[in-house]
Order: sequence, then structure tokens, then C-alpha cells
Amino acid sequence: MDKRRVVVTGLGTVNPCGLSVEESFSNVKNGKVGIGPITAFQIDDFSVKLAGEVKNFDPLKYMAKKDARHMDRFTQFAIAAADEAMTDAGLIDEDKKLIDGIDAKRFGTDISSGIGGLNTIEEQHIRGLEKGFERVSPFFIPMSIGNMAAGQVAIRYGLKGEATCPVAACAGGTNAVGDSFHLIRDGYEDLMICGGTESCITPLAMGGFSNMGALTKADDPNQASVPFDVKRSGFVMGEGCGLLVLEEYEHAKARGAHIICEIRGYAANCDAYHITSPDPSAEGAADVFTLTLEDAGLAPSDVDYINAHGTSTHINDVVETKAIHKAFGDHASSLKISSTKSMTGHLLGGAGGVEAVFLAKTIEEGFIPPTANLTEIDPECDLDYVPQKGIKSDVRVGMSDSLGFGGHNACILMSR
Repeated sequence: MDKRRVVVTGLGTVNPCGLSVEESFSNVKNGKVGIGPITAFQIDDFSVKLAGEVKNFDPLKYMAKKDARHMDRFTQFAIAAADEAMTDAGLIDEDKKLIDGIDAKRFGTDISSGIGGLNTIEEQHIRGLEKGFERVSPFFIPMSIGNMAAGQVAIRYGLKGEATCPVAACAGGTNAVGDSFHLIRDGYEDLMICGGTESCITPLAMGGFSNMGALTKADDPNQASVPFDVKRSGFVMGEGCGLLVLEEYEHAKARGAHIICEIRGYAANCDAYHITSPDPSAEGAADVFTLTLEDAGLAPSDVDYINAHGTSTHINDVVETKAIHKAFGDHASSLKISSTKSMTGHLLGGAGGVEAVFLAKTIEEGFIPPTANLTEIDPECDLDYVPQKGIKSDVRVGMSDSLGFGGHNACILMSR
């Protein structure tokens, strides 16, 4: 079967920088940091004080109170982002019903979550200890399992194609977008709603990530998530969701859809090196860039911009820089690279989805967001990371990569 073209026709997000695509990308373009003091729980006894929380989120704007009570926060985020993406794509009516003429059996759902409903797990464990474990909520399991964001989104619109949830730590959101692209390209589906969602700013998660030395203990929101900066000291936990509607090109044209950009390449591989650390040789990360270019049929010199994984941990930023040098050779010095995690923090399984949304907007608007607050570039990180201030740029081809615990690497390529 000939490979079909795949385009992006809808975007939706809630993240620390805003409750919509327009609000959040406007803030990201302007380098506005969405990180602040943790409010989700009492932090007096915690050494980590900051996180990228989604602020002023009211689930009742998107769903009935009864439904909200039966969904963990990560799933509520997915419903909100899905409504925006489906509306943006012109695929639902005012009652959130799928419009006539769309074959629901060829419309799939692929939404990653790295950890799932940890808020619910912690709450119900406390309830079980206090009242007995036969008194936990009957909704405990369907609220906490990681695939439920995908399931609830599919149920909401009656989408009967493949519905799945890749769990690949910080790479999962990018896997979801890439896998969806291949499903459409190879003829299995006509449309997919895909991306990632996460909400685990909880005592247990923050304690676990902090004790493994992954989180920064900085107390200044503007100096906490500083990828590629010599003063970086760990990542900032974030939360949120980013979803995209992908559609077969002729299908989109036939219904007169607004096309935001085209998705042309995807690859995934594994370092097979360590449970949390990337391979310092950068071999796996370099290969995932090269494999993505090969999937798209493009050369390294065709790429204008990379939305980097850029976690603000010492080893990630050095390894990622080394991988770009290996994969792009002399062209690496001509690339524009930025990390929007400098403003959102690290959304784990939701990161790849949100960053795919930002990449699509970068291409559509011709504006590259900055790596905010990057003031003293690490000598080991010797590329153009668009420090402090975003720039207007005619981005024809862009990439977004994600490097996850367990050695999971994933990368997508989009073009105008």
C-alpha cells in the first residue's frame, strides 16, 4: 500500500502556561514562565518548593460534576484538551457530538500517560488505611489506570478506531503522536486524536523524584528550569495535556478542514543502557533523529528547528547536544533549538504532546519560542538554543524529540 500523507487539523492543550493553545503559545512565545510555588499539597517539610501547576483549571467548564468526580485530574486535562482540539478541527458540534460524515470506526485515540492517576491512588490508599480497604471507591481502578484518558476521550465522542495508551515515561506523548501518524499513513485509520497527559504533583511523586536527585531545589521560578544553562540543577515537575488531531490529507481536503501543518516522520528506539540515565555516548538519541529523517525522506540540512527535550538536568542536556552534533553534522550549528520546558517544567508523559502542539504552532506562525532565562550557556552545550527571547523565523521543517527513563527515545518531524 502506498504511504498516505498525514496533516494536523486540530490542537488542544492545558498546561502551566495556559488553558488553551492560544493562551499558552502566546505566553511561551514571550518567554513567560508558568512555574511557581507548589499549591497542590502542604510543602513545609519538602525540600522541593516549585512545580509547573495548571492554574485556575475548573473541570466543570468541560464536564458535569458527576463525571468530574469519577475522573482523575490527568483524565480531566485530556477531556479539556480534546474538546479544544476536536473543535479546532471542526469535528464536533455544539453538543460535543461527532459531526455527520465522519466514520467513527476509522477514528482512533492514542493518549499517553507515564504514571496515570497517582492523585487517586494516593487518596484511596489513605482512605483504605483509615477506613479499611473494602471502603475504597468503586471508581478507584477506572480512575487510576493510565489508559483511561484515552478511553474517556473515545467514549466522549464515540470514536471506535484503535484506542491505546503508550507508557514510555517521558517519551510516551511523542510515541502517541508518532504511532498515530503511522496508523493513518499506512491506511489503518483516517483520523486520530493523540498526545499525552499527566498530573502527578503529589507528595509521593515529588518525594520519589526528589530522592533520586532528579528535581531542582531552586526557589526562584525564573531560575529553576534552565535547560542548557551552567546553573541548571534538575528538572521542575509539571502537569498538563497536549493533544493533536491527525488526519489523512485527502480526507481533510475533502471536508475543507483547516490544515495547520504536515507530519512527515517518526522514529523510536532504546538506549538499552540504564533505568534512568541516557547513554552518555548519545548513540541512541542520535539514531532516533537519523531514523526520523529517513522516515520522512529528508536530509539533516532540511531541518530548521528542534523543540528539544531539554530537561534542565546536567546529563540530559549534554547528551542531547552531543546527539544533535552526531545526527546533523556540520548543519547542527545552523539549527535553531529551544526547550519550552524552561517555561512549562517537565510534564513526563504529557511532555511530548504539549511540545508537539508547540511545534505545530511554531511552524504555523513562523515564530520560534525561546529557552527562557538561559543566560550562561554551559560550554558543553554549544549550539543555538534561542536564549531568553523568541524569534520570527520561516520554519519549513521542525522536529521534537523526547528521551525517557528506561532509555526510551522518540522523535517526530513536521513541515509546513
